This record gives sequence, C-alpha cells and structure tokens, in this order.
Amino acid sequence: MIRVFQPTLGPDELKAIGEVFADQWPGNGPRVKAFEHAFAAYIGVDAEQLIAVTSCTEGLFQSVAALELCSTDEVILPTISFIGAAHAVSAAGARLRLVDVDPYTLNPRPEHIADALTSETRAILLLHFGGRLDWIYEIGELAKSRNIALIEDSACALGGRQNGISYGTFGEIGVWSFDSMKLLVTGDGGMIRVSDERVRRRIFNRVHLGGVRTGLEVAASNSESWWEVNPVCCGRLSFMNDVAAAIGQVQLSRLANFIERRKRIAQAYDSALASASWLRLPPPQTGETVPYFYWIQTPPGIRDNLARYLRERQIYTTFRYWPLHRTKLYGDSGSYPGAEVATDATLLLPVHQNLSDSDVERIVDAVKAFMR
Repeated sequence: MIRVFQPTLGPDELKAIGEVFADQWPGNGPRVKAFEHAFAAYIGVDAEQLIAVTSCTEGLFQSVAALELCSTDEVILPTISFIGAAHAVSAAGARLRLVDVDPYTLNPRPEHIADALTSETRAILLLHFGGRLDWIYEIGELAKSRNIALIEDSACALGGRQNGISYGTFGEIGVWSFDSMKLLVTGDGGMIRVSDERVRRRIFNRVHLGGVRTGLEVAASNSESWWEVNPVCCGRLSFMNDVAAAIGQVQLSRLANFIERRKRIAQAYDSALASASWLRLPPPQTGETVPYFYWIQTPPGIRDNLARYLRERQIYTTFRYWPLHRTKLYGDSGSYPGAEVATDATLLLPVHQNLSDSDVERIVDAVKAFMR
C-alpha cells in the first residue's frame, strides 16, 4: 500500500538514540535544550521563545489555556481544522466560533475572519492547510488592530515562509507537530513559540507540573531541602524528552532534502495531471511554500468513488480535516458553503519524500485510468 504520509528514519536517528542510551538519561535533558536552539535558528527566532512539548495537541491545549479566557470569550477557528484545536478551546472554557474557508485553498480568507469578529472575540486559531496560508499577514494585521491574540497551528507548515518569515512566527503563539505523519518526526512531540514572555512563562510552568524544578536543579543552586516542591500553579508533565529531541535534531538536519523531494513530487503531479480537465489541482507552489498536502478536487459525486478505486489498487488517499460543523460535538446550523464544497470534492494524494518516481507514475496512471 502506498501511504499518504510516511516518515524517513534511518541509521543516523538510531545512532542519536544510542547516544542518549549511553548517557543513561532518556528524560528531559540537554538534548531538548539543544533541539530548541536548533529549531529556533531554523525558524528565525530567539530560542528563549520556544518550549518543546510532548505533542502539538498538548501545545494547543497549553497555548489556549495560557490566554486565561472565560466562558464569554470567543475563539475563532476555521471549520476545517484539526479536532484537537477545537478540543483545546472547549477545555479552556471559551466559546468556539467557527468560520468558513475558501473552497480552493481550504483556509479562511480575511473577510471570513472579519465578518465573525465580535466584542467577545479574544483569539483567532488558524490551521495552515496543506502547509500554507497566503493571507496570514492580512489576518495578523486584522488581529493586531483589534488587540486579538493570533495562534498559528503550524503543524502542517514547517519549512514554509511568507516574505522570508516562517509560518508560526506571525502571531503571538505558534505550534508545530512532530508526530509520525509530519515532515519532521520525533515519534511524537511538538514545539510552542511564544512572543510574550509572561505568556511563555505561564506555559512553561504548566508543562513542568506547575513550575516544579527538579531536585538536581534545586541542589545545583545550593538550596537546602532540594526534595521539596513548591508549584506556582496547577500543571501537567508535558515537556519533551531527550530521546525525541535527539531524533528531532537529526531530522532537522535532513529537512532541506525532505522538502526538496516533496517539491519535486508536487511538480511531477502538476505536470502529469495538468491535462486532466476534470480535476482541479492545488494552488501553484512558490519558492517559499512546502507541499505538506497535495490535494486534487473532483466534480460533485466523484471523489468517494475515486478514493475507493485507488484504495483497491493499493494507493491510500484521504481527506483532512473533517469540518467541525459536521461533527456531533461542535456541529451547528451555520452556513459554510466554501467548506461544504471543499469537503465533498477534495482528496489528498500521497506526497512524502519516500515516494519513488515509479510510485508517482503509478498514482498518476491510476487517477487517469479511473476517469477513462
């Protein structure tokens, strides 16, 4: 079966894990700090803004909670979003306000956000669908003009930039994912970037059991009774460990090659499927975008049959992300015409750096054969 997502792991990652084992300390340690510094350099921010955590979902929960919202506060979220983002808003006790998306890019346009703003809007949480969000600057300026926090769910957007600025650094908070489906893989893991030091400290404390320092840290400061704990808030144990961080550093050193291969695959799809007039291809790539997804859109009533046809030929495809307004938990009766069109027409083809040229040809031939 050709997968939609597949990581690239090998002897260099195993060697890095072996070094952690040799140190006999797989928990949170110096490699986490080293990974934070290397990641900060890659996205162009100060390492003090970053906190490496157990997952992007945990990062979203912590980020929304750190805004200290109340039950009357609203958080805007596009209906085509990761379900964990909606859960994060719900867990924080705030109200979720869904907005529509552009049917072609599957991202909200600035007018979608502007039309949803109310006096209760306190934050905007945006997914970067497929690795890009062309209107991030305009939406960011809109948020600033209204003193509204912007959280970027950049799980799909690592390596992507706009005007040289990395996705995840436009808003007050950015969150990335390193799970097994992502471009950079640590098994599980995530990174939070926070520009406001007070909010960053709040999150840091909450992912360290409320700000509890280890006995070694306290003893190193020459304090007595280093076994005592004194949390400053209620928190969880959510920080990254050195095994994941060691893998992450190796993956980061390979990231440029991963991105280049994905771009070549996307270009091959563009070229081979350009003549398929019944298909709509994704927005053209730029030098700054990274194709985390490659999606095609079919005429009404065709997408599901195409997906089944490909699966029967051992080619797995999917659609992400199922619109929140169609779920039982977050569904509502609002109007989301762009999301409705996209949800019924969009199919993600496999795009990962492990695909061979023959794999790509096989996928293209199968798509063309379906229509014939």
